[in-house]
Amino acid sequence: MEIIVAMVLGGLVGAFVLPERFLRLNSLLQLISTTLLIFSMGVMLGSRDQFLAELASVGFASIMFCLLPTAFSTAAVYALTRLLMREHLESAKREKNERDADSAGSQASERTLIACAVGALLFGACYGLSPILLAPIEWLAASSDWILIALVFFVGISVGASKGIVEKVKRYHVKALVIPLGIVVGSLAGGLAASALCGMNPAVGCAVASGLGWYSLSGVVLTDLVNAQVGSITFLSNLLRELVSFFSIPWIARHLNFLTCIAPAGATSEDTTLPMLIKCTNEETVVLAVVNGVVCSALVPVLISLLQP
Repeated sequence: MEIIVAMVLGGLVGAFVLPERFLRLNSLLQLISTTLLIFSMGVMLGSRDQFLAELASVGFASIMFCLLPTAFSTAAVYALTRLLMREHLESAKREKNERDADSAGSQASERTLIACAVGALLFGACYGLSPILLAPIEWLAASSDWILIALVFFVGISVGASKGIVEKVKRYHVKALVIPLGIVVGSLAGGLAASALCGMNPAVGCAVASGLGWYSLSGVVLTDLVNAQVGSITFLSNLLRELVSFFSIPWIARHLNFLTCIAPAGATSEDTTLPMLIKCTNEETVVLAVVNGVVCSALVPVLISLLQP
């Protein structure tokens, strides 16, 4: 609920309060918030008990349960949007062409965001693995929820500053659910494929993949419902999915279509991956990403409870 409130408040500020000359500052604040958030994720990952031993024992399965559900989801959403939302892709295609005309500036912005994300993740993980404890960094890592809310607020400002965004989104109606449908179907298909490769029970494999990128909830739930090893695979694979989606969005935007950029993010499309989506797509896609994130997040506990053996 806090995420939605922050997005709405940011949208109102962007639409009615913030002068256009401050939008560049808002983009800088998005970059800073994203870097801090990913740094806190790195600290959390490195601080995880026996992280390196866990990575060695379940690393292959975690990678498979990240890459295959992500790839299948991307393929499913691409096919469904091409089939059912063709008319809505035309305006996005025109914006893509305009973006390509200014490719040097947009790609430099994307590279800056990716470089900051990679550096923050590695630095955070190294800090988490080290025995050093620094009060400011500990406070920063513990404040990730507030950083996330600030990030969504800044993204909301960018969305609110876009003229005519509400009218554009109204055109989708129920078709907005095509994206979460493709993500769920693709993730479960990828989970079946990964479970076959890893010699895992198909029902358990589908449950792991149904985390849809929400690593904190799905990892804890499957640890309780199945065992610690499956919980570790679920946690790592869904965390990797969030990170992979962050870095794959620019390629998907250039080679597929804007709506398909939402697919790899899954349930995280309403928060962490929003800055990359707004850099690589458009405000219309960002609003649909928030809708998708809400729907997928609501489905995660339902899917896990239905699919766990």
